[in-house]
Amino acid sequence: MSEPWAGHVPVMVERVLALLGPALAAPDSVLVDATLGRAGHAMALLDAHPGLMLIGIDADSDAIAVSGRLLTPYAGRVRLVHAVYDQIAEVLAREGVGPVQGVLFDLGVSSPQLDEPGRGFAYSYDAPLDMRMDRSNPLTAAEVLNTYPATRLAKVLRDYGEERFARRIAEAVVRARSRAPLTSTAQLSAIISESIPAPARRRGGNPAKRTFQALRIEVNDELAVLARGLPAALDSLAEGGRIAVLAYHSLEDRTVKRALAARVTDTTPARLPVPLPAARPRFALLTRGAERPSPAEVAANPRAASVRLRAAERLGEAA
Repeated sequence: MSEPWAGHVPVMVERVLALLGPALAAPDSVLVDATLGRAGHAMALLDAHPGLMLIGIDADSDAIAVSGRLLTPYAGRVRLVHAVYDQIAEVLAREGVGPVQGVLFDLGVSSPQLDEPGRGFAYSYDAPLDMRMDRSNPLTAAEVLNTYPATRLAKVLRDYGEERFARRIAEAVVRARSRAPLTSTAQLSAIISESIPAPARRRGGNPAKRTFQALRIEVNDELAVLARGLPAALDSLAEGGRIAVLAYHSLEDRTVKRALAARVTDTTPARLPVPLPAARPRFALLTRGAERPSPAEVAANPRAASVRLRAAERLGEAA
């Protein structure tokens, strides 16, 4: 019999199960899957813990609809919420749920979103310039490309895509849109390719990757949402509760690293001879640095290649 998530392979699922498992073993445990997607991790965790209740959050209404069908066998143990994950506190309050035992983030764009024609996340085929996770959001990639001044667009590409040729690409976009509005990912990919010198195009994979990442982050305000969502998630955990975060590029991972570091550090002033109880660490790291997928997993699922996994546990008051 195939696994219930067949067709959508959740990244580092066995490691996620191992890291979150000890916190979810008790009956009536609650897990928040803050980025539900197509519920691959969620189904694996529900199968592993028969007493677990899942609160699944996603900004993509399509993901909520598809996951609702996939999670039908777990009826009574699942609540799905269409929301952005920085609203975790509000979601839990509306659901009448107190501190939870686990939180999972699987960041970035999901494989089904990349593969879905019309969403505009992928540079491998032509599609409208959309890139919205939540399609009720008015800002699209087309609006960014057709309205931002060159300096602002270059800053987006540089800050969110770490693109060396951000200024050249931005100026080329402005020249192209002066003739006609940009409407398709193929148009954008061609502009990017023409803007980057040939030697640079031959290194580091598809030259459009960084620009598409930057536009997606801008359209969805991803780093600001993450900077708000992580502290909210950490605050939602009960004693002994655990959080696991899968990040897919250095900007995400840096934000995760900082958020966890702030909670595992003793903030007692150096001049004091003994630690202050109020300044003690509230969390302990469960991973040493960022864990990476095995070569075997990357071979089986190439989209796992860039993932970095970090996890932490909330300490008890007497710890």
